[in-house]
Amino acid sequence: MAWDVIVWGGGTGGVAAAVQAARSGAQTLLLTPGPWLGGMLSAAGVSAPDGHELSCWQTGLWGQFIRTLATTVPQGLDQNWVSCFGFRPEQAERLLQSWVKAEQLLQWRSGCRLETVVRRGDRIQALELDCNGERQRVDSRIWIDGSDLGDLIALAEAPFRWGWEPNDTWNEPSAPSADSLAEDPFFSRQPVQSPTWVVMGQITGVVSHPRERPAPAAPFDKALDVVGLERTLTYGRLPGGLVMLNWPLGGNDWHDGLRRSISSQDSERDALDQEMQQHSLQFLDQLSRCSDGWLTRGDAFPSAQPHLALMPYWREGRRMVGHAVVSERDLLPVTQQARRSHLHATSIAVGTYANDHHYPGDDWPLAPKSCRWGGRWTGTPFCIPFEALVSADVSNLLAAEKCFSVSHMANGATRLQPLILNIGQAAGLAAALAARCNLEPRDLPVESLQQQLIDEPQAPAAVMPIWDWPCWHPHWREAQRRALRQPETLLENGSLTPAQAADLSLPDAAESPAERHGQQIQGRFHRDADGLRYWLESGSIRRQLITLEPAVEQVLSGAADGTQMDLVAVHNPWGPWWRVSQVLAH
Repeated sequence: MAWDVIVWGGGTGGVAAAVQAARSGAQTLLLTPGPWLGGMLSAAGVSAPDGHELSCWQTGLWGQFIRTLATTVPQGLDQNWVSCFGFRPEQAERLLQSWVKAEQLLQWRSGCRLETVVRRGDRIQALELDCNGERQRVDSRIWIDGSDLGDLIALAEAPFRWGWEPNDTWNEPSAPSADSLAEDPFFSRQPVQSPTWVVMGQITGVVSHPRERPAPAAPFDKALDVVGLERTLTYGRLPGGLVMLNWPLGGNDWHDGLRRSISSQDSERDALDQEMQQHSLQFLDQLSRCSDGWLTRGDAFPSAQPHLALMPYWREGRRMVGHAVVSERDLLPVTQQARRSHLHATSIAVGTYANDHHYPGDDWPLAPKSCRWGGRWTGTPFCIPFEALVSADVSNLLAAEKCFSVSHMANGATRLQPLILNIGQAAGLAAALAARCNLEPRDLPVESLQQQLIDEPQAPAAVMPIWDWPCWHPHWREAQRRALRQPETLLENGSLTPAQAADLSLPDAAESPAERHGQQIQGRFHRDADGLRYWLESGSIRRQLITLEPAVEQVLSGAADGTQMDLVAVHNPWGPWWRVSQVLAH
């Protein structure tokens, strides 16, 4: 059978691409090496995603994913302090597999291993692979690499980038100079960001507070120095007291021999996996010893070691050379106080993560791109141009994972699950359109792709960084369309011009969707001295407030100190904060 679209890899973006391609009418084949889908979201155990927290960014397949979990996870998603979303890996996996099974045009084959790519000129013709011991050949019109490390890109001999680029390549302010790259051995020892093999613990009951607590042994002896044991463990707390241990500060990030991750030798990749696993298991055991029994090994994965993720969390791998590259300059605010970055007329997804790099030693200094909003920090929104998903060398190859065309410096902001879900969605829709119209992806009219993303029936996706309308608002789609027609007019604060928005109603602070775990709370509103944190005081009770809703933020940021308020909020004891969804009276 000749397929319209074939997706290699069951990463976060690969699953999104396959699902969206099938939803868009393409006969689609998804090939994965392992029995679980989802990559970062499930098999790798990174089940407390960063970025895209605000309701205006909860769009596309990311929005569909997180809203479905919010209604199906009994305990709710307010479970930790690193993210506003926490779920167990199997909960994510169950949802992703249900998406795949629901699509009649989508077939999934697991247990596959890439063998050979058959190319003719600048096109991939076929793929030869081993599926559970059976040699197979598959043919397709369009191909998508949905793997964390860019496996299909490499096997197809498409050009890719690996490691650092000097600051003059794309005029990136945080990148090192060419002289530093040549002279400092750090850059050869640390070619990419450090990965982590996530390990799961289980916390039970209430933490004890002995007068003296043993410190973790080296190399983890500094792991508790910054926030202490309880905060370190609840950083990635998940429903049921499961704990995601993905801790960069003297924790289980792995820094040694990272070139082996893309080695052609199985033995080298296997050795790296073993070293990462043992490192994380030692970290778990050290924290368990320090916790006086509060932390034990968790049970999260279907394997002989159910506390160990099924695959590593790769923060960076091969990065495809595309028709455009997303650099650090594309991420930064257009002015110091702006709430958006540079706009791309061909934008197909909006990213929001701050920029976060993982290396051994001191933090790498990065140009600031965060802003205070809703009582906490968030990243300045930025655009992903469609051309960055299209290989410059292989005409029918798209990237749907963190392996798309991005610089090393920008990868720190583009690698997170929410954005990758939506990049995968755009790649899948583009592949389906290209197959239907008998076009190469590079020849697609991008305006059609953008409009179809906005109008997608099940998971409408933002292509423009607009703050004012949440995804649930009836005027969200129209606001996206107007910004798309005239992107040059989008204001620096991420708002439409008054003329563009004149006939569009803004959301009301009392009309956001009901929260299953919401509670009504009353008290007097206060903010701290710098105006960055919000509080509600009622008698002797003082509650820290955050919000993900634009209309609520407008009320809180403009309220006078001491204002009496009546709110609906969800309590997160590990934040600790109350996440406000509605303002009933003020």
